[in-house]
Amino acid sequence: MQTSIDKGALSPSGASAGAPAAGSASTGAQRTVYSVLGAISFSHLLNDMIQSLILAIYPMFKSEFALTFGQIGLITLVYQVTASLLQPLVGLYTDKHPKPYSLPVGMGFTLSGLLLMSIAGNFGTLLIAAALVGCGSSVFHPESSRVARMASGGRHGLAQSLFQVGGNAGASLGPLLAALIVIPHGQKSIAWFSAAALVAMFVLANIGRWYKRHPATKKGRKQVVHATLPRNKVVMAMSVLVLLVFSKYFYLASITSYFTFYLISKFGLSVQAAQIHLFVFLAAVAAGTIIGGPVGDKVGRKAVIWVSILGVAPFTLLMPYVNLFWTGVLSVIIGLVLASAFSAILVYAQELIPGKVGMVAGLFFGFAFGMGGVGAAVLGHLADATSIDYVYKVCAFLPLLGVLTVLLPKTHEAHAKG
Repeated sequence: MQTSIDKGALSPSGASAGAPAAGSASTGAQRTVYSVLGAISFSHLLNDMIQSLILAIYPMFKSEFALTFGQIGLITLVYQVTASLLQPLVGLYTDKHPKPYSLPVGMGFTLSGLLLMSIAGNFGTLLIAAALVGCGSSVFHPESSRVARMASGGRHGLAQSLFQVGGNAGASLGPLLAALIVIPHGQKSIAWFSAAALVAMFVLANIGRWYKRHPATKKGRKQVVHATLPRNKVVMAMSVLVLLVFSKYFYLASITSYFTFYLISKFGLSVQAAQIHLFVFLAAVAAGTIIGGPVGDKVGRKAVIWVSILGVAPFTLLMPYVNLFWTGVLSVIIGLVLASAFSAILVYAQELIPGKVGMVAGLFFGFAFGMGGVGAAVLGHLADATSIDYVYKVCAFLPLLGVLTVLLPKTHEAHAKG
C-alpha cells in the first residue's frame, strides 16, 4: 500500500511533492491518483462497517443489559451527536490547519470504542464507548473527503463516488457480520473487529504520509480562496442542498430501518426473505453511488441532482400500491437513482464554498448521519401510531422536494477551479 501511494501519488512527473516544478504542479492537478482513492475507499468501507455493526447489535445489548427502548435511543443519540455535530467543526479547523495524521488518530478513537464496548459491564460504559466511536467517525469523514478531492485530478465527482461506494459497501456488511459473528459469540467478540480498525489505521497512516507531502497541504495553511458567487446566493443554494439531503436521507431511513417489517407485514415474507430484499436494495444503492459522481463530472452536478431526487418520485409514489415483484423492481430503481445524489450534492456544495472542503464535507456527512437517526426515530413513532404501510405512503412524497433544485445557481462551468 505504501509503495503504490508513495510512487504514484506525490507528483505525476516524478518530482518531489515537497518541491514541485512549475510544470509538475499543473500536471498533478489533472492526474487522478487511483491508488489513493482505492485506499481511502477501502478505509471508508472498514469505518462504516464498524459503525453499522454497532447499530446491528442493539438487540443483544437490550437483552444482556435489560435496556429500555429509551436507553437504546440514548445510545444512538450519543453516537449521533458525536458523529454528526463534530464533523463540520473538525472540517472547519482542518481547512485552516491541515492535519495529515488525523485520519489514523481518528480511527484510534474508533478502536478504543470497540474495545471498551466489548468489555462494558454497564449502560454508562456503553455510552462512553458509543461516544468514542462517534468521535472517530467525526474525524474520518471530513478529512477523508478532503483526501479524495486532492487525489481526484479534477474529476471530483468520480473521486467522491469511489469514496462513497466504500462506505456503502461497509454499511451493508455490518449487519451481516453482526449476525454471523457477534450474535453467536457474544459481546466479547466485538473486540475481534479491532483487527479491522488496526488495518484501517495502517492504511490511513500511509495516506497521511502522501497527504503531508501534497502541495495542497502547504497551500491550505496560507491560501485564501474567495467564493465565485454572491453570499446571498451561496446561502440560498446551501439551504436548498440541505433540504435535498433531508429528503434523501429521511426516505432512505424508511427503507434501511423498516423495509423488512414492511415486506413481512404486507406480503407475509419470512425474515430471511425480507433481508434478501433489503440486501438487494443496498446493493443498488452502492451501484448508484458509483454512477452519480462521474456522470456529474460530464453533464453537471445540477442535472444529476434533478434526476436523482425529483426523478425518483414517480417510483416512490408507486411502490406502496404494487405487488411483491414490482416492489422488488421499484426498490432497485429507487436505490440506483436516489444514491447517485449525494456525491453530486457534496461536490456542488464544495464548489459553492471553495477552500472549505473539510467544513462542507463535515456539514453534509454530519447532517446525513443526523437525518438518518432522526428519520428512523420519527418514522418508528409514526409506524407505532398508524401502520408501517402508512409510513411508506407518507415518505413517498419526500422526493418531490427535488423541485427545489430549480433554485440552485449554475456552477458547473467553474467546477474545475473548485
